[in-house]
Amino acid sequence: MINKREFYINGKWVLPIVKKDFQVINPSTEEAYAIISLGSKKDLNLAVKKAKEAFLTWSQVSKKNKIILLENLLNIYKKKWNDISQTISEEMGAPLDWSSSAQTSSGFDHINDFIKRLKHFEFETKFNKDSNNYIVYEPIGVCGLITPWNWPINQIALKVIPALATGCTMILKPSEIAPLSGMLFAEIIHEAGFPPGVFNLINGDGKGVGTDLSSHSDIDMISFTGSTRAGKLISKNAANTIKRVCLELGGKGGNIVFSDSHPDAVREGVRNIMSNSGQSCDAPTRMLVEKSIYKRAIKEAADEANKIKVDIASKNGDHIGPVVSKTQYDKIIDLINSGINEGATLVAGGPEKPNGLEKGYFVKPTIFTDVTNGMRIAKEEIFGPVLSIIPFEDEDEAISIVNDTSYGLGNYVQTQDKEKAKRVARKFRSGGVYINGNSAESGTPFGGYRQSGNGREGGNWGLEEYLEIKTICGWE
Repeated sequence: MINKREFYINGKWVLPIVKKDFQVINPSTEEAYAIISLGSKKDLNLAVKKAKEAFLTWSQVSKKNKIILLENLLNIYKKKWNDISQTISEEMGAPLDWSSSAQTSSGFDHINDFIKRLKHFEFETKFNKDSNNYIVYEPIGVCGLITPWNWPINQIALKVIPALATGCTMILKPSEIAPLSGMLFAEIIHEAGFPPGVFNLINGDGKGVGTDLSSHSDIDMISFTGSTRAGKLISKNAANTIKRVCLELGGKGGNIVFSDSHPDAVREGVRNIMSNSGQSCDAPTRMLVEKSIYKRAIKEAADEANKIKVDIASKNGDHIGPVVSKTQYDKIIDLINSGINEGATLVAGGPEKPNGLEKGYFVKPTIFTDVTNGMRIAKEEIFGPVLSIIPFEDEDEAISIVNDTSYGLGNYVQTQDKEKAKRVARKFRSGGVYINGNSAESGTPFGGYRQSGNGREGGNWGLEEYLEIKTICGWE
């Protein structure tokens, strides 16, 4: 059993003030393999106090010196690549190859891009050449950063690095379900040489440390990635102190496949949703298929789903692993059963476990057809390897169905007609649109509309989330 009970506060690993153990479960085996501590209000108050003290000096550190430290961090991260990949694989069930090529690489790419952005970011500028007004971007203060289990290092990099780059200090609370990659990241921060108190880590759950962070009077900003339900609670907790709240929440992405799409559009859509075992907030979980190719699409989707292998995370190769926890597994199976009960047609997968994988939180790649947008499987975020296929008559109907949701994170369109693709993209109510399988480049803004959240992460937009804007009149 791995002992990871300590928190990282003020540049040191310290035991919790109030002892409360929590077991970390390997989702491939359903067995505990590590013990962490869940923090208390006393632990958090200590971390906030140290972060507040450190802000006085860190906020004044030059851009040049911050870049040196961030480049140290990037080099150490690269050296620990295999350790990070192994840790993520064990804690959240990502197959080793996928953990390295997608999970660990995403963190590296974000760190690298933020360093480039910081080098060119202007923190001070005249309002215009004839003005005596001066605009200054200043760090917002002490930040509470709450990250999820599904893309742990990706989200840590998207929050911690811009906070460091802009001169903020912080307390990171990684998900208690997958906390060890966050603790490894804290070790990298320490080795890179960041001053004590600038970065602090406390493990805890949402109702404990999460609630205390979002309501703490000395926390100036909360950045949270997770469920819409939790995002609403965080917003309410933060309201009394009028702190900035940046939320990246759930999604129910639509993928419109027109009859003139490229030949592999359906198969690629299936692969997209099944990657990371369906545990991505911007996954295209509703596939809308033009009726003239609907029957063909069903056959292709079912065939592709049946080709996808499911196996334990510790194995190399092209397969998907388990979902992260029993709670998540039970939710997914309940929604699969609701799809069957509401009259959708099950053409691949189902609620039974894959053969030979009776132990572990494994879910078969599942495809439903004849789905209507009023069914639970079309409305609720399943966060598992489950795809709903919906037929449509024409472009307007397809756009209407896609936008008929409370979410608005990422939507997709497949067509070889470039003008149609652009027309549809403009009509989507979502923070991101992916045309013909093209992905977002590092440094582009990521975030959602409506109940998918507010604010943006990545690039200059990600830096600006952690900055206040000051106007100084009479500068010259």
